[in-house]
Amino acid sequence: MITNVGLLGYGTVGAGVAKIISLEDSLLSQKVGWSLKLARATVRDLDAPRAFPPPPGLLTTDPRDVVGNPDIQVVVEAMGGIEPARTLILKALESGQNVVTANKALLAIHGVEIFAKAKECRREIFFEAAVAGAIPVIRTLKEGLAANRILSVFGILNGTTNYILTRMTQDASSFQDALFEAQSHGYAEADPTADVEGFDAAHKLIILTALAHGVLPSLKDIQVEGITKLDAKDFDFAGELGFTIKLLAVSARNPEDGLLEVRLHPAMIPQGHLLAGVSGVLNAVVIRGHASGDIFLSGAGAGMMATASAVVGDIIEIARLSHSAPAVGKPSLGWQSLTSERIKSPTEIYTRYYLRFTVHDRPGVLAAISGVFSAHNISIAQVIQKGVDPTGSVSLVILTHLAAEKDLQMALSETQKLGVLTAETKLIRVEDFARY
Repeated sequence: MITNVGLLGYGTVGAGVAKIISLEDSLLSQKVGWSLKLARATVRDLDAPRAFPPPPGLLTTDPRDVVGNPDIQVVVEAMGGIEPARTLILKALESGQNVVTANKALLAIHGVEIFAKAKECRREIFFEAAVAGAIPVIRTLKEGLAANRILSVFGILNGTTNYILTRMTQDASSFQDALFEAQSHGYAEADPTADVEGFDAAHKLIILTALAHGVLPSLKDIQVEGITKLDAKDFDFAGELGFTIKLLAVSARNPEDGLLEVRLHPAMIPQGHLLAGVSGVLNAVVIRGHASGDIFLSGAGAGMMATASAVVGDIIEIARLSHSAPAVGKPSLGWQSLTSERIKSPTEIYTRYYLRFTVHDRPGVLAAISGVFSAHNISIAQVIQKGVDPTGSVSLVILTHLAAEKDLQMALSETQKLGVLTAETKLIRVEDFARY
């Protein structure tokens, strides 16, 4: 018995999948019970250089050699982008083929349609590699923690930004210097916008929210803030205050009102927390279930072989099912149906805040700012003031107690009218994991 696999795309991920299937046939046969065979792979250019040279006759430029081919049981979408990936996946499902994809943007934007089609056609669509690379977070949420109400998911979901933030923490690098270093090591693209502005991690967060809570929000419904405005000074203050700065993904049900908070932004994390120690290009996720408690997963979040590892793991799982269709369509996200639910807006969020004001060095400045905060029900927990810089300004750092975002934004707007600021105020949220 053989399960034939067809690839849509033979780039970095596709070549990694081909490498594992080709070189680990004995191992995979022991896991599956029979052989996996790479049958065809579609590419745009037959003569382009390949990270893992394909065997003769494998490559084709016609997707119809894979999609709809009755001899291929599993289609792996490794081309990326929205179209034609979306159309080809839908056609594969309609043709009775099972699908594996690592395309987080496609699932975040068109997941409702794709998962519904898989259920309608009684086919499988697996997507472990779409979130956090080799880390088995999808299967953990869908299967391992199926008996739990998921209270919260916190994650570091982008290796590029985590590498940059690690360099800024450990070496006091500027954002631009850390980004250049990431690019020189191949950890960041020439155009790093999707990573540093948070969109890549936000797409992963949307998928995790669907798995954890049965709700698939759209990108416009969630708060997304990247790392481009972070300043090296704030990493010094973070260390002094006992925190580490990370780009943190949050999908949590607020215990006070029961509403979902889905947000991605830089956050100060206590140095003793598990996520604070996740450095370099690693990803990590902390899942809190009502029965399981906290589950911590960490590992390689990207890269040719790490991503291919997750893809081939999905192929193995599908291969075990591919010779018999299930009696009913299985829910791809672990829920029989997704629900529509309002996501809390950023102005409704309560958290603690780190604020760095750059102000004139004169008496009464702290009192004036404190008065504005008091008028907006914001309590100050800690204050740090540093010496005068060459411009005659001082850094005034304020750490607040729990406060409403809408109150804080109103207070910051008023501080701009005091005539004491000499630069833009820096704001970083301070995450209190115990609240969820």
